[in-house]
Amino acid sequence: MRIIRSLGDVTSDDRGAIAAVGNFDGVHLGHRAVIGQAQRAAHLAGVPAAVLTFEPHPRMLFQPDAQAFRLTSAASRAEAIAALGVNILFELGFDEAFSHLSAEDFITDVLHRGLGLRHVIIGHDFFFGHRRRGTPEMLQEFGIRLGFGVSVIDAVTEEDGAVYSSSRVRQCLKEGDPRGAASLLGRPWEVEAEVVRGDQRGRTIGFPTANLQLDDILHPAHGVYAVRARDVQGGAWWNGVANFGRRPTVNDRGPLLEVNLFDVSPDLYGRKLRVQFIDFIRPEMKFSGLDELKAQIARDAEVAREKLSG
Repeated sequence: MRIIRSLGDVTSDDRGAIAAVGNFDGVHLGHRAVIGQAQRAAHLAGVPAAVLTFEPHPRMLFQPDAQAFRLTSAASRAEAIAALGVNILFELGFDEAFSHLSAEDFITDVLHRGLGLRHVIIGHDFFFGHRRRGTPEMLQEFGIRLGFGVSVIDAVTEEDGAVYSSSRVRQCLKEGDPRGAASLLGRPWEVEAEVVRGDQRGRTIGFPTANLQLDDILHPAHGVYAVRARDVQGGAWWNGVANFGRRPTVNDRGPLLEVNLFDVSPDLYGRKLRVQFIDFIRPEMKFSGLDELKAQIARDAEVAREKLSG
């Protein structure tokens, strides 16, 4: 998949694509339906299938002090989109100047002149331009005038009528329900981060951990999880148990993800680790001391092994 981050990098071969447009945070099953529509239309027309998205997420510009909310980093989102078979990812920078583009200028200068899109596919709730004045209806009207097609996809729902959305995925994770999040995503929710040095207390009690800081990625419910992990460069998946939280028993220094891998001890310092949250085991707790903590971690590890073997 070719990734294009500037209108100046668009070539004649890139123009004429059919593109799904949106933020696509999480690339959940609803997003996949919109992207799939673009792929099918592109295949029939014999043109590239593309996705147009923005980086950083606009909410990060408008609410810089808000709690971390992103489900996927830019790299993870691009990887998930590439796995769907998309040919081109237009990942345009979203800065102060871009945020002030009028809806009309976004259509004419970005979609039409800049990218030369043949057809645009959006969700029913896609709004755009300065102060989000652009609507699906406006985009359809301009498409007729400028000569490109526009398709608006209705909300994609589960069998019970519940709409797939990034907000629902976030709610599941905040409530300690990674299985619910996976049912909306179509895959386990995962994070990527560099392994950092901690206080190495886990080694002293027989449970060494790889420590990761999630930074601007959404913070799930504090507690213990059954997880799978591997080096982002590839290789085998390892089973493990992880705690995300403030570690009230030993040292409250802010939220940290601590991953204890089963039956392997790779040197991961300075490397990026990908961690999949498979199931929730228990909320974070404070213990009377290290002995009680050690005993509980051993019980958590056994529960995690059982959950991961299913």
